Amino acid sequence: MPFTVMMRSEGFDLLRDDVCMMSHRNKAPAIEVGIGSPDLEMVRGNFRIDDIVETRLVLDCCAEAGGIIRLWNAARPDVVVTLKLTQRAQQSALELRCSDPAFNRLWINMQSEASEAFWGGGEQMSYLRLNGRRFPFWTSEPGVGRDKSTALTQTMDTNGLAGGDYWTTNYPQPTWVSSALHAVHLETAAYTVLDLTEAGRVGVECWSANMDLELFDAPSLPDLVTKLSNRFGRQPPLPDWAISGAIVGLKDGVDTFDRFETIAASGAAITGLWCEDWVGIRQTSFGKRLFWDWKWNTARYPDLPAHIASLAKRGIRFLGYVNPYLAVDGALYQEALANNYLALRQDSDTAYAVDFGEFDAGIVDFTNPDAANWFADRIIGQEMLDFGLSGWMADFGEYLPTDVRLFDGSDPMEAHNRWPVLWAKVNADAIASRGKTHDATFFMRAGFSGVQAYCPLLWAGDQCVDFTRHDGINTVITAALSSGLLGNAYHHSDLGGYTSLHGVVRTAELMHRWIDLAAFAPVMRSHEGNRPADNLQLDSSPEILSHFARMSQVHAQLAPYVRALCDEAAATGLPLQRPMFLHYDDPAYYDIQDQYLYGADMIVAPVVAEGQDSRSVVIPDGAWVHLWSGKPYGKGTHDIAAPNGQPPVFTRIDSNYADLFASIHMAYAA
Repeated sequence: MPFTVMMRSEGFDLLRDDVCMMSHRNKAPAIEVGIGSPDLEMVRGNFRIDDIVETRLVLDCCAEAGGIIRLWNAARPDVVVTLKLTQRAQQSALELRCSDPAFNRLWINMQSEASEAFWGGGEQMSYLRLNGRRFPFWTSEPGVGRDKSTALTQTMDTNGLAGGDYWTTNYPQPTWVSSALHAVHLETAAYTVLDLTEAGRVGVECWSANMDLELFDAPSLPDLVTKLSNRFGRQPPLPDWAISGAIVGLKDGVDTFDRFETIAASGAAITGLWCEDWVGIRQTSFGKRLFWDWKWNTARYPDLPAHIASLAKRGIRFLGYVNPYLAVDGALYQEALANNYLALRQDSDTAYAVDFGEFDAGIVDFTNPDAANWFADRIIGQEMLDFGLSGWMADFGEYLPTDVRLFDGSDPMEAHNRWPVLWAKVNADAIASRGKTHDATFFMRAGFSGVQAYCPLLWAGDQCVDFTRHDGINTVITAALSSGLLGNAYHHSDLGGYTSLHGVVRTAELMHRWIDLAAFAPVMRSHEGNRPADNLQLDSSPEILSHFARMSQVHAQLAPYVRALCDEAAATGLPLQRPMFLHYDDPAYYDIQDQYLYGADMIVAPVVAEGQDSRSVVIPDGAWVHLWSGKPYGKGTHDIAAPNGQPPVFTRIDSNYADLFASIHMAYAA
C-alpha cells in the first residue's frame, strides 16, 4: 500500500509513496485536541452553528511503540492521543483515539501541493472545486438564495435563518478527491470542517476526538471513483421506465388527470405521473404543503386506484411522496405514538414535536429497529407499494433536532448527520421486502457518508426558480458532478426549479432552458413548485408544452445509451454525469462546472445563464460532432449557437452509439 507512517526526530510523517501528506513535530504539531460546546440554533432545518472552545491542547510530545504513536501535551500528560495506521480492503486508515472522553474537539493540519485541486464534499451547489474555501459538513436545508450579498438571502436570513450560504447543502460528506490521485474520507458523523483557504494546507476540524482518517489511492481518477463507490456502496441500475420517458409532476387533485391527458396528447414521451399531493394538501403561508399522514387521501383523489390501474395499462407508473415525519393531527402519528416509535424530549417521555412551519410533526425514531421496520412495512410497504406506487420522493432527512432523545442513546449531534442514511435504508428495505429493488425507485435530496448504499437516485433539492449564481438552474450541474465523484451514479433535478418566494417566479426562458437541461439527465422529472398558481407550468402555453414534448422524445431516444451507462455504473460506480477532468486530466478543466460529460461519449453544455442565445463550450481531445447540426469539432473552446430545443451537445464520432446519436440528429436536425 502506498501510505506509510515514518517516525522522525521528535515527530512523524504520513507519506503517500514519497510525498508527505502530514508532518508532525513537537515544535510544529499537526494535531491538537480540545474541549468545546456547540452554540447552535435550528429553525425548520436551517442552522446557525458556532463553537465555544474551552480548552485546546497542542500535542507537543511524541513517542512510538509497537506501531502505535502516542501524542500528548507536556503540561497534560494524562490526555493521550494514539495514532495507528491500518490497511483495509480498499484503503488505509489512520485511526485517531483520545484517552479522555471529555475531549471532543480535534484539529489536523495536512499538506498538499500548491497546485493540487480538490473536489467532492458531498453534493455541493456553488463550487465544484473546493480550493480556497471552508466547507462545514452538516446536513441541513441549503437555504434560499445562498448568497449573503443578495436581498433575497438577507430577507430569508431574517426569517428563520433560511438564507443559506455557499456551503449549505442537504447532502454533505467529509470526503474529498485530489488531482494528485488520492482521496481522504473522515469516518465520523460528527460536525466537521474542511479548510482549504491556504494553498498547500488541508485543515480539518472535527467535533469528536475519535476519528478514522481513511486514505484512498488509485492510478487514475475513474479508478479512484470506483474505489470510493466500493467503499460507500453502489446503487442498483435505474429501472427502464425511469429512464425511457419523462415523469410529469402534477398536484392538482381531481383535475390532475385531465391536465395529464392534455400533456400526454402533445406527443410527449411519458412513463410516469408523480402526484406528491396523493396524501392531501395543507395550505400554509409558504404555499401548498402536503398533509403528512402517508396514505391515500380519498377526498383529494377519489378514484386513485382505478387511475393507477389505467395508467399501468399504458406503461405509465404512478409516483407519490413520503418523508420520515408524521403530522401530529394524522392517524399514523397516533399509531406510532401508541407503539413508542417516536423520538422523545430530553426532559420527559413526551414525544418530540418539530415545528415545520404552521404545523407540528413527530419523528419516527429509526435508531429503534422496530420503528424502522414499522415505517418500512406499515407505511411504505402497505400504504404505498402494495397500493400501487412505483416510486416516490423520499423527502427531508436533514431535520433531526440536536436536542432529541433517541432509542439507542446516541448523541443527537452525531445522529443528525447519520439520519439521511437511516432514512434511505428504511426506503430501500421497504422496496426489497416486496421484491421490487429493480422495478420501484425513490429519490432523495438529503444524504451523508454511506447513503450511496441505499439511495438509488439523488435529486438536487429546492432550487430557486431563476438563474441566480448560487441557487438557480446552474447549481444542479455542480450538484450532480460533485456528488457523482463520491459514488452517487444517478442524479436529476426538479424541472423548472422549486422555490418561488418574494416575487421570484418562473419565466418562459427559465422553463425552456430547464427542459433542455433535464432531457440530458438520467431522469427527466417536472415539478410544479411550492406555489403552482404563481408559476408557469408545462401546460401553461403551447410553446412550453410543445418544447417539453420534443425534448422528452429526445430523452426517450437516448434510453439505450443511458441503459449502457447504468450498466457501467453498476460495474464500476462511475456516475452518468461526469466532470470533464474525470476522463481528461487537464488543469484547464478543473474548474468547469457548467458543462459535463454524459458518459464518456457525450458532452452536454446547457444554457444556464439568463439572456443568452449561445455559449462557449470546451471540447477535449478527440473527434466530436455537434448533435443538432452534424458539424465536426476538435479540441478547443467554441462559441455554439443555443436556441431553445438545441442545447449544445456533442458526441464522439467513434462512439459505439454513433448510430443512435445519428438517428437523433436526423430526427431533430438544425
